[in-house]
Amino acid sequence: QGVTKPFTEVIKANIGDAHAMGQQPITFLRQVTALCLCPELMKDSSLPSDAKERAQRFLAACGGQSVGAYSASPGIPLVRENVARYIERRDGVPAKPDDIFLSTGASDAIVNILKLLVSGSGSSRTGVLIPIPQYPLYSAALAELEAVQLNYYLAEERCWALDVAELRRALAEGRRRCVPRVLCIINPGNPTGQVQSRECIEEVIKFAYEEKLFLMADEVYQDNVYAEGSAFHSFKKVLMEMGPPYADSVELASFHSISKGFHGECGLRGGYVEVVNLHPEVKAELSKLVSVRLCPPVPGQVVLDTIMDPPKPGEPSYERFQAEKEAVLSSLAEKARMTEEMFNRTPGIHCNPVQGAMYSFPRIDLPPRALAAAKEKKQTPDMFFCMRLLEETGICVVPGSGFGQREGTFHFR
Repeated sequence: QGVTKPFTEVIKANIGDAHAMGQQPITFLRQVTALCLCPELMKDSSLPSDAKERAQRFLAACGGQSVGAYSASPGIPLVRENVARYIERRDGVPAKPDDIFLSTGASDAIVNILKLLVSGSGSSRTGVLIPIPQYPLYSAALAELEAVQLNYYLAEERCWALDVAELRRALAEGRRRCVPRVLCIINPGNPTGQVQSRECIEEVIKFAYEEKLFLMADEVYQDNVYAEGSAFHSFKKVLMEMGPPYADSVELASFHSISKGFHGECGLRGGYVEVVNLHPEVKAELSKLVSVRLCPPVPGQVVLDTIMDPPKPGEPSYERFQAEKEAVLSSLAEKARMTEEMFNRTPGIHCNPVQGAMYSFPRIDLPPRALAAAKEKKQTPDMFFCMRLLEETGICVVPGSGFGQREGTFHFR
C-alpha cells in the first residue's frame, strides 16, 4: 500500500525451493527435458549428442513417442529400471524395478504409503511415530487420514540425535490410545539438518523389528551432506547388510525426489518410493492405489531418469554436468557453514552444526517483554519473532511451532 519498508525485497528463506532463490538449473537435465518436450530440437547442432540419444531412448519408451501420453501407473519401466540400477550402485545390494513406484514428488508417495497403512477405529486406529521437529507434510497427512500422530522428540542438545529410548517412550504412550504400526524417519533431517550415523540406523531397525513397526525412510536430502565425518547411509543398505532376521522381515519404504539434492527441480514433480519386504498382496493393493491417479507427471519422470543415470566419463556432457553439480553442492556446504557460524555469533540465537539437508533450525531466547507482546497479539512467541523479522528486515523464515518443538523452547527454520 505504499508504506515505506526498511528493505527493498523479501528474502524467501522459508521454503526449500532452490530455483526460486536463484540456483541455476543443471544444463543436461534441461536439455534432455527440452528435447523430449520438443523433439524437433534434435536438429539443433548446438545440443550435445548424448542429450539427444537420451531423449530418443526416453521417447521410445513413451506411448506414441510423446511425453504427453500417460505412462504406466507405477511409472515408465525404463525409468524404474534406471532407479533400481542407481540404488544398486549406491548401496551395493540388489534392487528390483518391480519394488519401485514413481510418484509426483516424494510427497505423493509418502501419502500413498500412509493410506496403505492406516486402518481401524478408536483404540484400534493406526498410530504413526513421527520426529519432532518434523516436516509438516506428515502431521497434515495424518490429520487428513485421521491417523494418530505419535511424537518422538529429537535431542537438540546432541545435534538433534535420534534416541531409541525416546522411541520406546513414545511407543508406550501411544499404545495406551491406538495401535502404533509405523515409524517415520527423516534423514538427513528436515527442519533440523542432522545426518544419522550408521549405528543409530541399526538401532532403529532393531527397534522396528522388535516392535513390528513398518519403517518409512524419507531420504530426499541424501545428496546434501556437508559436515566432516558425516555420511549418508540408506536404510535399505544398512537393513540388507544386517542380514537375517532383519533383512528378510523388516518392512521398509524409502523415498527420494528430484526437488532437492543438487538439481532442485521442485516444480517438475518427480520422485519414487522403493518398498522392501512388502507382502505380495499388500504390494498389489499399492499398485491399485497408485493407479487411481493414472500416472506421475512424465516430464518429472524424464528428470528423475536423467538424475538416476547421469552422463558418464567420456560422454560430451560429462565434464559440464560434474562441474555444475559440484558447484551447487559446494555452495550449499559453504552456506551451511556460514549459517551456523553467523547464528552462533548472534546474541540470543543458538544453532547446531548443519550436517546436511537445506535447513538450520536455530533456537531463540526471547525476553519476557517479547513473550508478553506475543501473548497480547495472540501469537506464539516464535511466530511473533518471525513476523517482526519479516517487517523489519524482509527476511521470511518459518516459526518452529510450524514443525513442533519441545514445550518452552522457540525456534525458526
